[in-house]
Amino acid sequence: MARMGSQAVPRFYSSEPLFGGVAPEVMEASLLRLAAENERYLSELPGQAGCCKDCRTVEFIFLLAEKWHLDHSARYQAVELLERFMIKQVEQVCKSPTENMEGTKGGSSRSSLKEQIYDTFVLRLVSCIQLASKLSLHYNIVNSNTALKFLQSLKYSYTKQELLESELAVLETLQFQINVSTPLAYIELLLEVLGHNGCLLPAKPLHQMCVQLLDFLYLEREAIYNTLLKTAIENSTPSELQVAKFLAVKEDFMLLAVGIISTSAFVLNPEHWKQVVEHLNCITGITSQSILEFSYAVLKHVLGSTTPKQQRRK
Repeated sequence: MARMGSQAVPRFYSSEPLFGGVAPEVMEASLLRLAAENERYLSELPGQAGCCKDCRTVEFIFLLAEKWHLDHSARYQAVELLERFMIKQVEQVCKSPTENMEGTKGGSSRSSLKEQIYDTFVLRLVSCIQLASKLSLHYNIVNSNTALKFLQSLKYSYTKQELLESELAVLETLQFQINVSTPLAYIELLLEVLGHNGCLLPAKPLHQMCVQLLDFLYLEREAIYNTLLKTAIENSTPSELQVAKFLAVKEDFMLLAVGIISTSAFVLNPEHWKQVVEHLNCITGITSQSILEFSYAVLKHVLGSTTPKQQRRK
């Protein structure tokens, strides 16, 4: 056993997926399921979507996941769980009684809910990481002792019972529907399909680059999507209506996965990039222009490059 910090890690353990072993019918069924899940979420998209994907919150989760030696799927799962939980909390505040706000029960109820959300945010964040560590089937689940030790280092005085109640609060708020697919699941399935369809780029280095770029996008989400919006509408000052309609684009996991794969292919091997884009277009139905615009937006912030956009306009 090799040790990282105070926790044991099996020498033979690898969180990287193995590509090339999935039957075509399984790939097809999985792709249809993810596409349906993505469409269903977008059709029911709440107006508060993205409220907890700010850079500081995402970085906090990523650093904790790294501290606790969790794989990438767990860190993305934690971000998505916290996002969905907080949206439900915000909706609860919005639905709380608003009549007779001047010093009455309705007004104090809403104020109390807001204070509770603020005061328990870090606790809920840690609970989401704990739940994600269990969902990822990872060898290293974040137990109560580990979580409590961290919270105590931040001068919080929670008990083990309060930590368990926090996990339960997240589960109940989300109606125990916590096994949501992350963008990484979309990426890994699409890489499997690309390999099956004869993509010339090997899956392993492409996957490694995808993970790095996905991390970057989560941390620079607002800046990258702002660039994408301005590129798509060909205007540096989008209207409020355009920003509102663009929310569905920001929350589209299939587009995100396709864009990250395309960008990774361009970084690794520009010669095969066009082929990858064509494959992705055939697999998902997402237009080549949309894929190229996404790659341009990501590369502009990673490398300062405008090559994809220039190539498209030749």
